[in-house]
Amino acid sequence: MLEHGGRLRAAAQEHNIPLADWLDLSAAINPVTYPVGDIPASAWQRLPEDDDELASVAATYYGNRLLLPVAGSQAAIQSLPYLLGRGLRVGVLQPTYNEHPHAWQQAGHTVLPLTPDAIDAGLGTLDVLVLANPNNPTGATFPADTLLHWHSMLQQKNGWLVVDEAFIDTDPSHSLVSHAGMPGLVVLRSLGKFFGLAGARVGFVFAQAVLLDALRERLGPWPVSHPSRLAAMRALADSAWQQQQRSLLPQQSARLARLLTLHGLPPTGGCALFQWVLTPQAALLHRELAAQGILARLYSEPASLR
Repeated sequence: MLEHGGRLRAAAQEHNIPLADWLDLSAAINPVTYPVGDIPASAWQRLPEDDDELASVAATYYGNRLLLPVAGSQAAIQSLPYLLGRGLRVGVLQPTYNEHPHAWQQAGHTVLPLTPDAIDAGLGTLDVLVLANPNNPTGATFPADTLLHWHSMLQQKNGWLVVDEAFIDTDPSHSLVSHAGMPGLVVLRSLGKFFGLAGARVGFVFAQAVLLDALRERLGPWPVSHPSRLAAMRALADSAWQQQQRSLLPQQSARLARLLTLHGLPPTGGCALFQWVLTPQAALLHRELAAQGILARLYSEPASLR
């Protein structure tokens, strides 16, 4: 498996620093976790039921009923390459979340890394374009009009656009969720980042009903646990908490950018949930931060920290 952020226990053992003394920035998760509250005992005793209110609450929050709850967007990332065709040419934004190109390669497709500037020229050769918006780790954001233009070009030969919107909740103005249902468009959302509920493993896939049915069959029964469904319903319905975080998170991220710049590490990119620093000293800085109980996300290609 690929390496990811969030391996706090391993860092604590390596540096002999107690878990409670760490500041974990490695997974770009909102440090203000949504206050789920008490979970009733019955939620642990019963299998999850997909005719509860989760789909309705999620449809209200996201603005589209063509959705499927999944065990985090990771479940969809690993499954979609087996459902959209065989032997496809798949353009993947680089750098990006490494599970995207990995999943398509594992399924036997040809993966073509693309920089943002190369997407327009490369679309004519692609069957699928996969990108994150905002991108992880660069923070680059693509306007909805640009994404819809790329989708239209791909659709001229029945191609697909797959957009991972894990970090878009602080500013959903460029989200394509409302357009999901169009042929050849798949949008992924997650509760892990904005709501700080990575441990719940809850995400949603938005697409045409026929693709959602195929994905449901592939994932099998009970993809999201009963307690996680309850947590998701509460978080998605709490508009006051959401508005508070949409105000707070950009302020905190801007403060982090100023702090990094003050210390000679101006961010190369970022969004409301992280800042990204491109530097040849990334590995050294990662070790020095860890020695002080601060866990950042290290990238080797290109050498950088998130």
